Amino acid sequence: MDRVAVGRVFIVDDSAPFRTVARELLEGGGYQVVGDAATGAEALAAVPEARPDTVLLDIALPDMDGFSVCRALHRAVPAVTVVFCSIRDAEHYGDAIEQSSAAGFLPKSALSAAALALVVARRAERR
Repeated sequence: MDRVAVGRVFIVDDSAPFRTVARELLEGGGYQVVGDAATGAEALAAVPEARPDTVLLDIALPDMDGFSVCRALHRAVPAVTVVFCSIRDAEHYGDAIEQSSAAGFLPKSALSAAALALVVARRAERR
């Protein structure tokens, strides 16, 4: 697999097996995974210190929804790029993803370093 030019990423998902797979996929594609969290509260505490470029954020977390976490992250760390992920399709969330400050959405089944880099690059082009 080709390595893409990417940066530092933080993974937020309540599934430990998914966090492990996501870490392997992203590190294999050139990302530096600087941390992970299982809950929104853990993410909000750890992301400012970890200083990632990108946060891969599950929408369905046990303590708060990903949309709330995204809003709080952008208040705490305005420069961070958030990319939502979910086992559900984007259509399930209506226009909530588009109306959020997130760069975009990736279904968990489509996660790869290249796919994440593409979502982030598209966001950069729109700015």
